[in-house]
Amino acid sequence: MAIQRMDNVGIVVEDLEAAIAYFVELGMELEGGGEVQGQFADRCTGLDGVRCGIAMLRTPDGHSRLELAKYHSPAASAAGPRDRPHNIVGTHRVMFAVDDIEDTVARLRPHGGELLGEIARFEDSYLLCYVRGPEGIIVGLAEQLS
Repeated sequence: MAIQRMDNVGIVVEDLEAAIAYFVELGMELEGGGEVQGQFADRCTGLDGVRCGIAMLRTPDGHSRLELAKYHSPAASAAGPRDRPHNIVGTHRVMFAVDDIEDTVARLRPHGGELLGEIARFEDSYLLCYVRGPEGIIVGLAEQLS
C-alpha cells in the first residue's frame, strides 16, 4: 500500500497570531482554527494534558496545507535558539513556489521576514532564497524563470 498524499506540515509556535499573519502575507489562506484537547489529543501526541490552539492554512491551489500549533499545556519546549543555521539536523524549511520572489521578500519583512543570504539564481531555472520568519521558521521561496 502506498501513501495517498502529504496532508500537511505541522509547526509549533509561541505566537500563533504572528505566525498566521506571516503565512497569510505569503499568500496562504486561513482555512480554520480552534483548540484541541482531551484524551484524543493526549493519545495522538503521547503527551498528557494537551491543550493546543491550532490554525490550518492552505496554499491557493488547495493542494498543500500548513498546521500551526500553540501549546498551552504542556508548555512547548525550545530545542535551541531560534536563529539556528540552515544545516541543523531535522526539518529545516518549508518551500513555496512564488510568482515574484523580490516582492514576496519585501512583503514578508514587516512581518519579521529576514533574508538568510541573498536571492540566488540556479542556472536558467529558478531564483531561490531562504527567509527566516516568526519563531525562527525558515521558508524557502522559489520563482521559476520562463
